[in-house]
Amino acid sequence: MSDEMSYHKRRSEVPSSPTGAPPPINELPPAPAGVPLQIRDWRKAYLNMKEPFLKEEAMLEDPFLQFDLWFKDVSERKDMSFEEVNAVCLSTCRDNRPSSRMVLMKQYDPEGYSFYSNDSSRKGQDIAANPNGAMLFYWPAVSRQVRIEGVIEKLPTSAADEYWASRPIHSRIGSKASAQGTVVPSREVLEAEKARLEKVAATEGEKAITRPPSWIGFILKPTYYEFWQGQSNRLHDRIIYNLVIDGEKKTWVRHRLAP
Repeated sequence: MSDEMSYHKRRSEVPSSPTGAPPPINELPPAPAGVPLQIRDWRKAYLNMKEPFLKEEAMLEDPFLQFDLWFKDVSERKDMSFEEVNAVCLSTCRDNRPSSRMVLMKQYDPEGYSFYSNDSSRKGQDIAANPNGAMLFYWPAVSRQVRIEGVIEKLPTSAADEYWASRPIHSRIGSKASAQGTVVPSREVLEAEKARLEKVAATEGEKAITRPPSWIGFILKPTYYEFWQGQSNRLHDRIIYNLVIDGEKKTWVRHRLAP
C-alpha cells in the first residue's frame, strides 16, 4: 500500500464529531511528505458577536470613517494583541502580471493608506509602471475583511525621513543592509553587511545609518472599498463604496453585493 493510500485509510478511521463535522485537524494522522491534505471538508464557523450582521443603515456614509471604526475595534481586542492587525496584502500589476505580498500599513487618514518599502523592489517597479493597486485587510477573529482599491503615489521624502528616524536601529540596519528584491549569493552575505553596519552604528552613532534614497513611502488613495463580514451559511455580508467624481464634487455611493 502506498504512503498516500495508507494515510487516507488511517484518516477515514478517525471518527467524526457527534454533529457530523469532520474531526479537528490536530486529531488527524500526520500526512507523509508530498501527500496533499484533504481540505474539502474544512469549515470555519463565522460569527461576529458584537455585530452579527451588516445592515446598510448602520454603515457610515464615509467609508474612511467606517474603516476607522472597524480598525479601532479590532485593534482594541485583547485577544488579538499578538496579531499584526495593520498587516495588509498589497496587490500590484505590471504587464498583466499581478503580484501580491504582505506589508505593514504605517499610517491612515482620509487621504489614504501608507506603507514604506524600496522603490527598486518588484512592488516599486510595478507601481512605477502601473499605479493602480489594491489592499486587503483580513481579521479572522472577527470574521471581517476590508478590500480597498485605488491609485498609489509616492509620499514626500520628508515623510520617509521622519518615519526612518523613528524606527528601531535594528530595523534601519536590516533595511539598509538589503537591496530588496535583488539576487544575493547567500544569507552570509546579508549577515556580513549587517555586521558591518552594526559596527558603523557603534562607532559613529545611530544617525550614521541613514535612509537609502530608494527606501521611500507610498500612499494608496482609495476609489473603492468593500466591507465583508462572514456568515456560516455563506450568505456573507458585502457592502461596497464607489467614489463618484462630478467636477469638483466627490461622492461615495454605497451598495450591497450578493456574496
